Amino acid sequence: MRTELFDFALPEDRIALRPAVPRDSARLLVVRSGEPAALEDRMVADLPTLLRAGDALVVNDTKVFPARLRGRRLPRVREGDPQPAVAATLVKRLDGSRWTALARPGKRLAVGDVVRFGTEGQVCFLDQLDATVEAKGQGGEVTLAFAFHGPMLDQALAERGEMPLPPYIADRRAVDEADRHDYQTMFAREEGSVAAPTAGLHFTEPLVAALRASGVAIHRVTLHVGPGTFVPVKAADTSEHRMHEEWGTVTAETAAALNATRRAGGRIVAVGSTSLRLIESAASDDGVIGEFSRETALFITPGYRFRAVEAMLTNFHLPRSTLFMLVAAFCGLPLMRQAYAHAIEAGYRFYSYGDACLLFRGA
Repeated sequence: MRTELFDFALPEDRIALRPAVPRDSARLLVVRSGEPAALEDRMVADLPTLLRAGDALVVNDTKVFPARLRGRRLPRVREGDPQPAVAATLVKRLDGSRWTALARPGKRLAVGDVVRFGTEGQVCFLDQLDATVEAKGQGGEVTLAFAFHGPMLDQALAERGEMPLPPYIADRRAVDEADRHDYQTMFAREEGSVAAPTAGLHFTEPLVAALRASGVAIHRVTLHVGPGTFVPVKAADTSEHRMHEEWGTVTAETAAALNATRRAGGRIVAVGSTSLRLIESAASDDGVIGEFSRETALFITPGYRFRAVEAMLTNFHLPRSTLFMLVAAFCGLPLMRQAYAHAIEAGYRFYSYGDACLLFRGA
């Protein structure tokens, strides 16, 4: 399909810079596909009344780590040049001292350059954190070899790292200490993500208690979210786009519980696109979910046949993104364009810290 079909205009003032307080006070647009399709304005706190006893929510328990570092490239001896600012988002650990990262601006770096991230450590042996650019890839990707190793490096990264807020927030305000809590779901347990599974940000302890009291089960899966999930598709046609691989795990116990839910007539409700993509990756053609522990690069666009997930809670997504393509596949592109137009007109807050949709897939 042509990527331009998934474009839309969003006023800048609709982009949320902070989450709702409390989290479950966020607005919720209920979208029911099928005949007739319907839109309904509710609140996230209404979830227990919108789901049925016997349904199962699937949440992603990945944990975001402070993956963004800010520093300066040290002068090159041969040039005696200035020290340009560099921001690096760590993506994947290669060994005890080496990471792949996305650097901005990547064009200011060359193999052999040294980047110094911060000069004021919180303990005496961490007064500076240096990394050598070991390799460069496409799109700003670099391999960084840090001067520290193992637990010492982990401590240095924890001290200097910022939560990796998306550019549409980080470019408009400074990342601060509140984001260490705000950009983390209450389910976070398994560290490994560089972006939050944002649908999970809406949950609170009272909401979870109310869901369980109403007969809705909650099951955990893990998908470590990489930066490619939220990148707008640049190819002219969706068939030319390639998703980044992300590591996911569905335990045998969780798979068995979800299969039992479906056999008993309950619905699997994915909390977020990450949970949905993982469950669909773990499901066979007949909808049976199996144990899963490997990488997935599942790219869902209109025409995809969903195997197991029947409803999903998700935030409002970027135009031309793989996430908007996914929800268009789930409920149909015309209905999702209608839903987004309604949300913009009604003042819903968009993106990671914004409001949510509850989508019900038609038969």
